[in-house]
Amino acid sequence: METKVLGIWIPFSSTNVFWRDSEFCPQGVWGNAGECFLFLKSAKISLYSSMTTATPKKLRFIDFCAGIGAGRLGLEKNGLTCVGFSEIDKQAEKTYRSFFGEEETNYGDLMKIDTKKLPDFDLMIAGFPCQTFSVIGQRKGMGDARGQIIYGLIKIMQEKNLKYFILENVKGLTNHDNGNSFRVILQELDKAGYKVFNQVLNSIDYGVPQMRERIYFIGIRKDLIPEDFEFYFPDKQPRADVKDYLIDNKELEFNDKKESYDTFLRYLKNNYNHGRYDLDEFLTRDYLVIDTRQSDLRLYINKVPTLRVGRHGILYVKNGKFRKLSGYESLLLQGFPKQLAKKVDGVIEEIHLLKQAGNAMTVNTIEAIARELFKTLEKYEK
Repeated sequence: METKVLGIWIPFSSTNVFWRDSEFCPQGVWGNAGECFLFLKSAKISLYSSMTTATPKKLRFIDFCAGIGAGRLGLEKNGLTCVGFSEIDKQAEKTYRSFFGEEETNYGDLMKIDTKKLPDFDLMIAGFPCQTFSVIGQRKGMGDARGQIIYGLIKIMQEKNLKYFILENVKGLTNHDNGNSFRVILQELDKAGYKVFNQVLNSIDYGVPQMRERIYFIGIRKDLIPEDFEFYFPDKQPRADVKDYLIDNKELEFNDKKESYDTFLRYLKNNYNHGRYDLDEFLTRDYLVIDTRQSDLRLYINKVPTLRVGRHGILYVKNGKFRKLSGYESLLLQGFPKQLAKKVDGVIEEIHLLKQAGNAMTVNTIEAIARELFKTLEKYEK
């Protein structure tokens, strides 16, 4: 049996052969960058390089479909370095720069990027557009222009020979078009040369009190890992207390002096809600969360429903008063630290913050996934 490595034909007669700079090292051990380990198993040969050492502080990434940078924060908390971002929404870019600085490089529309102009980087993170697969959207899927963005991401992966990627999308992607869109995406990522792991995770299990189910894809270039490599998504974490995220804000107090209060009262009298609820009783239950975004009112205790881009009708009770969920609070519920959220509170319009938070990844979830990924890679390197 023989295999071709960098243009050199090497016969195999033993189980393990180590190769370095065109020389055999019979007693080879893991070495420095440029060394490779050839692993023969079940008559198949895998090649992976010690250059794949998953030391987060040495890894560089670009933040694609960046939004306001939640994915970036999750990776930076693991020690990775961001070398640019890609975002076409000008309002989101404004918030992003408020967080990370005006000097940050935006490479613009990823479908138009000349990859030769991108710096070298190791990992891609992208929350590629979900509206085309979302339950609340029209679910056009791969037939929508936004659904084609996955191909633009794959093109960048291949042309930059990326080592890893983390992708995020709505849970609805898994069953869109009877699962065909999901299968096509997995097939294309596999054809691009990546071993892919995916799982639906809920943000409420990773340190924020928001119910937010999303599917996450972890990709590792196949030549960097053995065939038996396995990755398991992070275990659930203790639940957070919603009291730490819902902060009094007099300007957003919701009472009979506000025009929207009359709308709320009419909403309570619709065919779904009439006679079912007592406002006075609501006001005795501090931190009761009230979702008015559906025809039927929904109540939550110590958690907040999924934040969304276009629907912002979440109220809560505090100190015997109704309050509207603010943009600042929405950022906290997505895992943004208070010091960053304060930078844009009162600076970026409330309607934009609510939309941007609803469109963001959850910082804590990305942080947990990345931590588990690099911990797993380190185990295999040892």
